[in-house]
Amino acid sequence: MVMKEIVAKHILTKSNLPDSDFVINPYTGCTHACIYCYARFMKRFTNHPEEWGKFIDVKINAPELVSRDMQKYKGEFITIGSVTDPYNPAERKYKITRQILEKLLPYQPEFDILTKSNLVLRDLDLLKKFKKLIVAISLSTLDPNISKQTEPFAYLPAERINILKSLHKEGIHTALFISPIFPYITDWKAVILKTKGFVDEYWFENLNLYPSIRGNILSFLESKDWGLIDKYRKIYSPISTYWEDMEKEIKAFCKEQKVKGTVYFHHNVSKKPVFETELVIRKINQIEAEIKAGKRKLVGREEAFKEYPELKGLL
Repeated sequence: MVMKEIVAKHILTKSNLPDSDFVINPYTGCTHACIYCYARFMKRFTNHPEEWGKFIDVKINAPELVSRDMQKYKGEFITIGSVTDPYNPAERKYKITRQILEKLLPYQPEFDILTKSNLVLRDLDLLKKFKKLIVAISLSTLDPNISKQTEPFAYLPAERINILKSLHKEGIHTALFISPIFPYITDWKAVILKTKGFVDEYWFENLNLYPSIRGNILSFLESKDWGLIDKYRKIYSPISTYWEDMEKEIKAFCKEQKVKGTVYFHHNVSKKPVFETELVIRKINQIEAEIKAGKRKLVGREEAFKEYPELKGLL
């Protein structure tokens, strides 16, 4: 893990999240290395050579920036941790998030905190002093083996459920962010039934297949069941109503179970079948490996197109 201290210019930034006006990210990067994380796009701006999940920048002046800027954003809804976990392991040493909470306390903002870490329990003394706070724990599965594959360095599902229990016991308003929902893998109904006694509200987000994560998701699906790839290609096709149907199902189930639920589904569709480029790249790499190993003759471009027509238009 590469960790360095940086001086940030701003700490409160305009939010693209649906129910949040501004976000605070005390760190750049995240140690969970989740294969589905959309925040990987950050590398386009930070120029980190390390893989996502292997670097953390500590914004050492973040608390002072909160003090400088908060007066301008009074009355706005704030999210702490939109592209980082504010309670990642570096927080044990630096306590940047804790210092931010101390700076926010006099303003009593309406805000939420998104995390997967039990380190949030360290700050219960501060959290209990806020009047309009939600602490949200994200979870995509109850299966520890799947969690190890998709969120290799995050707390296991059972541990995150215990965090919610502890927060609820202390009177903190809790949210369970069921995100992302992996089709045919995430049993969101089971999550609700297991946790509704200590969760105040549920948020739901579907798996958004950003181009930057498709290779990761493809590898994961291959490891589970090759049949899932065809199912996902159908789900993410322009004519699919899979997510619209699931949204209706979620709302009906939440009503039946008498729990509060909010759906934050993305309805982006790909113009061409998902995984097409990734599968073609796999095929090209396989052909190159076979040529190098002497198992295949080097063929011309036109011969390759005859054997693999899916390569046409991509080369």
